[in-house]
Amino acid sequence: MKMCIDIADVAQIRHIYEFFPVDGVSTNPSILAKTGRNPYEVLKEIRSIIGEEGELFVQVTAKKAETMVREADRIVKELGDTTLVKVPSTPEGFKAMMMLHEEGIRFIGTAIYTAMQGWLAAKCGAEYVAPYVNRIDNMGFDGVQVSKDIHDAIQGSGFDSGLLAASFKNSQQVLELAKYGVKAVTVAPDIIEGLVKNAAIDAAIHVFTEDFEGLCGKGRTMADLL
Repeated sequence: MKMCIDIADVAQIRHIYEFFPVDGVSTNPSILAKTGRNPYEVLKEIRSIIGEEGELFVQVTAKKAETMVREADRIVKELGDTTLVKVPSTPEGFKAMMMLHEEGIRFIGTAIYTAMQGWLAAKCGAEYVAPYVNRIDNMGFDGVQVSKDIHDAIQGSGFDSGLLAASFKNSQQVLELAKYGVKAVTVAPDIIEGLVKNAAIDAAIHVFTEDFEGLCGKGRTMADLL
């Protein structure tokens, strides 16, 4: 399963990339607005951090399909071929997806709350579909189960697509979908760090260090021994 960062703060992206094996960065208009900067300026800086191989997800903002396609063309021109255009899974969005598929532009169906939205986006040729796990929970449904249902429907139909599940509130939701074998998740930095944040881990490592230093000397490591 691929794991992407769901943020546009370049300092946090640099930090997560330094310590965790992530595969790309996902943004949306609201995330970009929080930076207070020109969106393309931010996105090009993110591209410089993640390299040409890293997948960068950028969302269109238009309401009509033809304008969405023009946005997509500009996004890929500015940010490279490993940039995937996020298109809302609405009737106009599905129309845009089919047009993008004809053009050979990589895209993702986003703003997904139901299994049928995900299935339709996959049928339009989406490389990924993005169910909003926690937002679905907040509507009174089971976001993890809806995501599994979309995964099963895509697999059962033989589509060349997969999930980029988004909107997580905790690491357990991420683990459930990792165990299920979904294609990818996009996760906020605090959730990523929470995957391994545990007082028991810190305590165990502290004891190991103290025992070793008691044997070999304060501040010494295996690299210092003959």
